[in-house]
Amino acid sequence: MHYSKAPIVQDLYFKNRLNLLELTDKVKILSSILGSKYTTIQDIHNINPNYVSFDNYDPFKKVLKILDDRKALIRSGKVDWALAEQLAIATLLDEHHPVRISGQDSIRGTFSRRHAAIYDQTAEQRIFPLRDFLGFNHFQIYNSPLSEYAVLGFEYGYAMFSPQALTIWEAQFGDFSNNAQVIIDNYIVSASEKWGVMNGLTMMLPHGYEGQGAEHSSARIERFLALTSDDNISVCNVTTPANLFHLLRRQLKRNFRLPLILFTPKSLLRHPKMISDLQEFSSGTFQPVIDDQQVNVEAVSRVVFCSGKIAYDLFQEKERLQATDVAIIRIEELFPFPGNEIQLLIEKYSKALVWLWVQEEPENMGAWEYMRNLIPIPQLQMVARRRRATTAVGLQAIHKLEQEEIVRKVFKPCTCERKLGYCGLQCITGKQRIKILKQREYLQKLTLENL
Repeated sequence: MHYSKAPIVQDLYFKNRLNLLELTDKVKILSSILGSKYTTIQDIHNINPNYVSFDNYDPFKKVLKILDDRKALIRSGKVDWALAEQLAIATLLDEHHPVRISGQDSIRGTFSRRHAAIYDQTAEQRIFPLRDFLGFNHFQIYNSPLSEYAVLGFEYGYAMFSPQALTIWEAQFGDFSNNAQVIIDNYIVSASEKWGVMNGLTMMLPHGYEGQGAEHSSARIERFLALTSDDNISVCNVTTPANLFHLLRRQLKRNFRLPLILFTPKSLLRHPKMISDLQEFSSGTFQPVIDDQQVNVEAVSRVVFCSGKIAYDLFQEKERLQATDVAIIRIEELFPFPGNEIQLLIEKYSKALVWLWVQEEPENMGAWEYMRNLIPIPQLQMVARRRRATTAVGLQAIHKLEQEEIVRKVFKPCTCERKLGYCGLQCITGKQRIKILKQREYLQKLTLENL
């Protein structure tokens, strides 16, 4: 049985809450989504005017700007990643589910996007809006010490005895979870088989190749996928705020508990395209696979499967080239593998000539070895960094060249007499694979460019 196919309690709470409002009144939507039982901004002012204005507090100006930007965003009918997380937490709290988050710099958020607490510079006190303004006393969030083994073990035990709570452990960078590998191996991935127990712990692991080196790039997707079997955990790498919202709520809305391994973004947190429409929160649900909506289905000659941040790099190039014959498919739930959804898309794009799996990670890491055995396409080709012993290079310049090469291998330049914006696979040369450069060749290229 694939849990991704199991019946899921519909988010009628959220849908009904929005149906009570006129969707044109964005101010009313703001109060509803934040989990309040009130339908206008004035109602919130009547409870605590500082909830909106912070007039009686002296928060840091940059934080105040972030809060103002969130208000403007939601009034425009849009939601970003940080706000989607807050909405998921607020609606669960409003339904009397405790929420607990701990991790290294979790209150602010490593990448300065959460701001679960607001600091009053004058009074030198912290304000937790979800708790202090909305009265959700069952919301807890802590900055933990740099001891992943101890803290993750504690949170696993907390989640075991609090199945109705959303318990989240967040690594500062996903790479740091290797210090808690004993807890992952001996408990999180194996407890259901060894002892027949369920646990709903959520692990948030920031992951993405951005030139920060071998200790700040990879949460080791390949390790978690190697530990999957018998529906023991959920492994997700979501790319939209709406999908995050529905995924976090799904943790408590289905009638069983599974540990959730969630790879989260870093630079994407501020990407202008990483935005969801408000309507996706009221009428949508979690999507294990996201199809490409900007394609001419009959003309698609190239299908690209990917997961995570690399999708945005590919979409940017696709938009620049206006490549409507290239379909970019995002696999949001890696395990349990969404085989039915993938099969439907294979049938949809049956005329495609080239099928690719594209990842940022080296060939011997990431999801490639896992995917090549599950995506039922014999001619599936891989585009990735070359095999290596470390997860990432330490030089920003080489990282940039590698990243550009990955994108270029998907949208190959046209070298034939057609002189197209990119290779349309109409000629023999266009159908040949391009060799992946080795690190020393990148260094040689950089040296030549600097001469």
